[in-house]
Amino acid sequence: MRIARIGAPGAERPAVLVGEKEYVDVSDLVDDIDSTFFESGGSGTLAQIVAQRLAERRTLPLGEQRIGAPIARPHQIVCVGLNYADHAAESGMAIPEEPILFTKSPNTLIGPFDDVRIPRGGTKTDWEVELGIVIGRRASYIESPEQAREHIAGYVLVNDVSERAFQLERSGQWLKGKSAETFNPAGPWLVTPDEFADVRALRMWLDVNGVRRQTGMTSTMIFPPEELVHYISQFMVLEPGDLINTGTPPGVGMGHEPAVWLQPGDVIELGIDGLGAQRQNVVGPR
Repeated sequence: MRIARIGAPGAERPAVLVGEKEYVDVSDLVDDIDSTFFESGGSGTLAQIVAQRLAERRTLPLGEQRIGAPIARPHQIVCVGLNYADHAAESGMAIPEEPILFTKSPNTLIGPFDDVRIPRGGTKTDWEVELGIVIGRRASYIESPEQAREHIAGYVLVNDVSERAFQLERSGQWLKGKSAETFNPAGPWLVTPDEFADVRALRMWLDVNGVRRQTGMTSTMIFPPEELVHYISQFMVLEPGDLINTGTPPGVGMGHEPAVWLQPGDVIELGIDGLGAQRQNVVGPR
């Protein structure tokens, strides 16, 4: 099942996508794709009714409607740094023995086709195509990675936008370079785990102005999704609807010689097999 939220910012309606151009409206069944939705059974509560509406041909055309982030603002966004060995190498950093964790402000979350805004004072704004994990059940001290699978509601395409000057050249934590407004485009849809034979066999790519910058595979992750959920749950409580950004393959702007940074007027396009594609226009500071 591919779950989406359609409509203007702040007025998105829950939907289930059918093919590329149609959807089933489920806004009469659930208020939003939020913690309440996941706590009450998530996609399992929709499956039978959506199947019935499909049989009755009760679908709507997507047309030019805006697609928002597939989840409402989460309680938290947890990010994993240097989770691809080849990305660690291009960053000049050692492969971590344990996951590197940092947080990102939840209000960075935007839709997959919304503009990305360079922050005031930003000089080194960068891109990162990533697999996102959406938590479906409260997770605290999970006993094993196998049990962690039961807490994953689905997966989503993410662009983990970063301002490297803030992140690496200013004192303090990485979150300063990760939390500017618009820095977390997500979607276009949340895909339930049953849609994937192997979530660790997905191709990833990102282009800037039509030039391929990132190419990767989720198979080169150092710590796979179920290990990350298990690990993170030892240090914090993960709530239903929370988002985990799991790291990026090589090809970020920082890794090029010379480095390449986003500028106003640039266009970012990215995708992951089965999770759809995004497109963002880059705009200047407020």
